[in-house]
Amino acid sequence: MLDRIHLLAAVTVLGVLEQAYFFLQVIYARRAFGISPPKISGPPEFERIFRAQVNCSEYFPIFLALLWQAGLFFHQGLAAALGLLYLYARYCYFMGYKASSSERLAPIYFGTGVLWILVAASVLGILHFFLSHYMGLNLLQLLTA
Repeated sequence: MLDRIHLLAAVTVLGVLEQAYFFLQVIYARRAFGISPPKISGPPEFERIFRAQVNCSEYFPIFLALLWQAGLFFHQGLAAALGLLYLYARYCYFMGYKASSSERLAPIYFGTGVLWILVAASVLGILHFFLSHYMGLNLLQLLTA
């Protein structure tokens, strides 16, 4: 069983570490700009860092669900590779947003595209499972015949 999930687990840990890095960036920005919790407003530089971290956190559960579904039902290697691309896109998004709100756009579009590919892989994998398990249809055999 572990050989079917080890890549997904590794990408998940990297994602958690990335989220921790983003949290730390907000803490450092709070100290640098003298903004104590629960305040969330301040200079534009702080607000961009704060928003980038919040946006990344909001999408993280969606990413994890899709990563694991695509990995378990479609292909672990493909899902893990897409997961790494997504984490890289999120890092670029965070750094771009930190620099300027306009620099966040290209990475967010790329990351969203990766999420849609994970959605497609998840749907195809789950559909294949249901058709083969409950109806005895093997899509792969039908497509190659």
